[in-house]
Amino acid sequence: MDLELENKAVLVTGGSNGLGRALCHRLVAEGAAVAFCGRDPERIEETRAALEAEGGQVLAVAADVTEHADLARLLEGTLERFGRLDGLVNNAGRGAARPLLELTDADWDEDLALKLAAATRLCSLGLEALSRQGGSIVNVLAIGGKTPGSGSMPSSVSRAAGLALTKALSKEAGPTGVRVNAVMIGLVESGQWERRAAAAGTSLDALYEDMARGSGIPLGRVGRAEEFADLVAFLLSPRAGYVSGAAINLDGGLCAVV
Repeated sequence: MDLELENKAVLVTGGSNGLGRALCHRLVAEGAAVAFCGRDPERIEETRAALEAEGGQVLAVAADVTEHADLARLLEGTLERFGRLDGLVNNAGRGAARPLLELTDADWDEDLALKLAAATRLCSLGLEALSRQGGSIVNVLAIGGKTPGSGSMPSSVSRAAGLALTKALSKEAGPTGVRVNAVMIGLVESGQWERRAAAAGTSLDALYEDMARGSGIPLGRVGRAEEFADLVAFLLSPRAGYVSGAAINLDGGLCAVV
């Protein structure tokens, strides 16, 4: 299926590794121009070089999404380089799940700044540019936002807020031709699991096998980064032109609710 993304411009936060990087590769393969940001200069450069080696039009920016000035610079650079914005993916985030009594005010502030405030700011900054030709926003969340468990805060709370942002903004932005959706991640390959395997001195395959066995995923395996990239690319594309305000589980059937 041709996703009709050729010559469209997409901005991806947290695009220098893991799921974000897989998405950038998928978008480049579809002919889209890609702007992405990260905080590790080496990973940013490595990803940029890999995408350009595939023939991609790429803008790589070192940015902290919790800083308003960095987000403004990222968006301005994207518009200056590509002259348009057709898609926006709020993907920056990391695991931060612990029991309530182990959390400090700083833990809450940090998580909400990274996972909620950054997304709301970038949506606000980018909405006018997206509305010029109609576009798409995808918020990358987690199934804990739908079914929070014990010891899941503050992530489950910030992800639930991301769900509310997705639905409310889909209603506000719809009349301008901008669609807004969310992808709810379960256990899917990502950079955080690579780091955990390295810290534990085990192979990544062994870690994924243990996770799949212990989690009760109906499909019996951890999701692949490429499957995430395929879903998000579809939601960004004109092929998903009547999909808005949806929160789609990417979890192998793990979540208890639809």
